[in-house]
Amino acid sequence: MEQLNDFLVKAISGTEWPMFILLIGGGVFLVLYSKFLPYRFFGHAIAITRGKYDDATAKGDVSSLQALSAAVAATVGLGNISGVAIAIHDGGPGVVFWIWMTALIGMCIKFYSCSLSIMYRGHDSDGNLQGGPMYYITQGLGKKAKPLAIFFSLAGLFGFLGVFTANQFTETFMSVIVPEETIMALGDTSEASSFNWKLLIGFVLAIVSSLVIFGGLKNIARVATAIVPFMVMVYLVAVVVVMVLNASQVLPSLKLIITEAWNFKTIVTGGFWGLVIIGVRRAMFSNEAGLGSAPMYHGQSKNDEPIREGLVAMLGPFIDTILVCTFTAVVIILSGAYLEDSSGIVMTLQAFRTTLFGFGDELLMVIVAAFALSTLFTYSYYGVKSLSYLTNAKIGKLYNVYFVIMIVFAAVASLELVKNLIDLSYALMVIPNMIAVLLLAPKVNKEAKKYFQKLKDEMGRSNS
Repeated sequence: MEQLNDFLVKAISGTEWPMFILLIGGGVFLVLYSKFLPYRFFGHAIAITRGKYDDATAKGDVSSLQALSAAVAATVGLGNISGVAIAIHDGGPGVVFWIWMTALIGMCIKFYSCSLSIMYRGHDSDGNLQGGPMYYITQGLGKKAKPLAIFFSLAGLFGFLGVFTANQFTETFMSVIVPEETIMALGDTSEASSFNWKLLIGFVLAIVSSLVIFGGLKNIARVATAIVPFMVMVYLVAVVVVMVLNASQVLPSLKLIITEAWNFKTIVTGGFWGLVIIGVRRAMFSNEAGLGSAPMYHGQSKNDEPIREGLVAMLGPFIDTILVCTFTAVVIILSGAYLEDSSGIVMTLQAFRTTLFGFGDELLMVIVAAFALSTLFTYSYYGVKSLSYLTNAKIGKLYNVYFVIMIVFAAVASLELVKNLIDLSYALMVIPNMIAVLLLAPKVNKEAKKYFQKLKDEMGRSNS
C-alpha cells in the first residue's frame, strides 16, 4: 500500500497544472462567455426543480428532481463533511475561500456540461438512452474525438469507486463506537483487533451496497431521493444549532477564512499556490463540477430541454459547496478542532462532539451512514456507465462486482492512499471533459438563446 501511495503522489504532481488551467481558466472563460446566465436565472432554476415545467411525455428515466437528488447524493456527503476537514488540515482555514471560488465557477461549468448531456444523448448496446461526457464528446465533436471519451471512461473506472466513502464511514464507526473496546476484541493485539473490525465493517458495507446496486437505476434514484433531502436537513439543523449556540464565534470564523486565504507566507507545501490547488481539488471533490459525473445522471432526466436541465444541475454546487461546506467549515473552526492533529471525518467528529453537548459525534455518525450509503449507490452507477461504454452493457454490469470488492479494500486502507487515488483519477477525468465542454460551449449558447426566446413568447401569450 505504501508503494502504491508513493506512485500516486508522483503521478498527481504531473496532473496539477493541466487540471487547474482547464478547471479554473476554462471555468472563468465560461462565466464570461455565458454573460453570467446561470446566476441571472437562479430563481427560474428553482422553479424547474420544483416541477413547474415537468413534461410527462419527455424521454428519460427519472425526473429532474430525482436526477438532482441523485447527483447531490453523490456529492453532498462525505466530500463536504470530511473533504472540508481534509482541506483545512492540509491548507488551513483559508483554503475554504478557494473552495467557494471554485464552486461559484463550478455552477457555470455544471450548467454547460449538463445542458450538453441532454443535447447529445446516445444509446448503449442494449438500446437504452444514455447521457454523459463520452456521448457529448463523440456526438458533439465527432468520431475523431473518441480517444478523449475512452480516456475519460478509463479514468472513471477508478474515479467512480466508492473508496473514499467506505474509508471515511469505517473511520467514523471506529472513532465513535470504538468497537474493539465497547463490543469485543477481534484479535490478540489492539492493532489486529482494529484491523479485523475494519475488515468486518467493509464486508457489511459491501453486502448492504450490493442489495441496492444490483437492483438498478430506478431503485438507486428512489433510495437516494428518499434519504438525501432528509439527511441534508438533519445535518443543516445540527450545524445551525451549533452556530446559534456559538453565535459570537461565527463572524470571527468567517473572517479567519478570508484573511487566511491571502496568506502568502503560508506553510502549505507549494506555498500560496499550494493552498489554492488544495481548495480547487477539494471543491471538485465536493461538487464534481468539471468532473463529468453529474452529466451522466442528468442525461437520464425526463427532459427534452437541455437548458432547463443545465439550470437544475447548477444548483448542485450551490447546495453542496456554498451551503454545506461553509457550515461544516465554520463548525470545525469555531470548535477549535482544526488546531488538533487529526484529519478527515475524525476532525469533524471532534468538532461536533465538543459543540453539541457531547453526543454530536453519534448524531453525525447516523448522518454519515446515510450519506455514505447514498453515495455508494450512486457512484456504482457511474462506473457501470464507464465500463459499458468501453465494452458493452452486459460486461458493464460486472463493474458492480469490482466496486463491491473495492469497498472492502478501502475500509482497511489509509486515508492518504484513498485520497490520492481519487485525486489522481479526478484530475485525469477533468482533462477530456473540460476540453469537450469548452469546445461545445457555443452550441449551448445557441440553444440558450432559443430557449429563453421561447420562454419569453410563452409568458407574453399567458399575460395577453
